[in-house]
Amino acid sequence: MSMPSIQSSGATPCQAYADILESIALQEAGLAHIINAEGEKIQTALGINEYGRHVAPPMVRCIGDIIALNNSVSDTLTKVIKLEMVLEFKLEEVGRLSELCKHFPPVPPHCNPRAEDPEFPV
Repeated sequence: MSMPSIQSSGATPCQAYADILESIALQEAGLAHIINAEGEKIQTALGINEYGRHVAPPMVRCIGDIIALNNSVSDTLTKVIKLEMVLEFKLEEVGRLSELCKHFPPVPPHCNPRAEDPEFPV
């Protein structure tokens, strides 16, 4: 078996830095969706809506069902926490690369902040 080879993408260090940051952000968004889905799983199993009101009969009928649900959610959240730790390490490592790019790449035109917004000075 031969060694894999990595072809140069031609990206500048600034673009590579921005791409890595974007990948971290997208992974964080995905994990947020998983956490939200676990909350919705609990709500559905208990027959309540997002406001805590009972809207359907509970799907869990006994303590064993509740324990199984808890174990399932706990296992998923444990995996999410582990992935969060990996992303934190990745962010720390990419922080060391920030010296390669003294400034962020240009902002795309559709992302330019409004001049009148004091939170985003131009």
